[in-house]
Amino acid sequence: MKVLITGVVGFIGFSIAQHLLKKKHKVFGIDNFDSYYSISLKKKRLNILNKNLNFTFKKVDIVNKKKLNNFFKKKKFDKIIHLAAQAGVRYSFENPSKYIDSNIFGFLNLIDEAKKNKVKNIIYASSSSVYGDSINFPLKEKEDLNPKSIYAVSKKLNEETAEMYHKISGINFIGLRFFTIYGEWGRPDMFMFKLFKSFFLKKIFYLNNYGNHLRDFTYIGDVINIMEKLINKKINGNHIFNICSNKPQNILDIVNKFRNNNKIDIKMTKIHKADVLKTHGNNNKIKKFLKYKKFSNFNTYFSKTFEWYKKNKIYNIK
Repeated sequence: MKVLITGVVGFIGFSIAQHLLKKKHKVFGIDNFDSYYSISLKKKRLNILNKNLNFTFKKVDIVNKKKLNNFFKKKKFDKIIHLAAQAGVRYSFENPSKYIDSNIFGFLNLIDEAKKNKVKNIIYASSSSVYGDSINFPLKEKEDLNPKSIYAVSKKLNEETAEMYHKISGINFIGLRFFTIYGEWGRPDMFMFKLFKSFFLKKIFYLNNYGNHLRDFTYIGDVINIMEKLINKKINGNHIFNICSNKPQNILDIVNKFRNNNKIDIKMTKIHKADVLKTHGNNNKIKKFLKYKKFSNFNTYFSKTFEWYKKNKIYNIK
């Protein structure tokens, strides 16, 4: 199968690309190497992918219609996995225009190329942030959406765009509402890697909202397995799925368990206006759709992620 992955040097894009290459798929990847977080880490990921002869990379920003058009010529992709987006909920308050350009116009540009090149299947990243604050847990896909940031609004608009374009173009869409993905090669701006880095570099760890958050952490291995099943399944229509463990964890509990064995200085801070207090998704829909039986245990893979982080000295990457 010939698969295009946008945002291929990002955490999820890299992880999926690496797995599909092991399964002998032909993977094309594009990325703009945005500097929101470590370029060095992204280059390390790309160096690993480039070792596989079935991988082809091109530096392309999906906002640039001309470059995207040139890239698509004569490729004839079977599936598109769209993960390129401006990340970061809090950063969307500082630079909202980047989210409009990349997450909204970039998505429209990609759909336009899919239409012109007769690509009938797009799997794209949405986000649990579209739910905002809620009281109906665990959250089902039919729950009313209440985004609290431009980032979340952009993801909600992606879902509405996919629904519209399925009706007018016949492209099949699968939107994945990711709930706090963690694991090897994760993002350094996320809670878990910030905690690890503070420990290794002996710096203060700033704990937002005094740790009074619940997060539905989802291991990257589950995302990979689900994505593989989705691209191998014949799917018609426009679908939305929660990708979550359905077992939220208390942030303060995680930090306290970690510092039982690892000395680290903690400073408590107030809640950020963009932060959602609790994420807890219902994963029954994706489990039933794919016959996916069990998500990974958080404590087991938190420990494995920490050991991988330590072994690879990720804290030294600038």
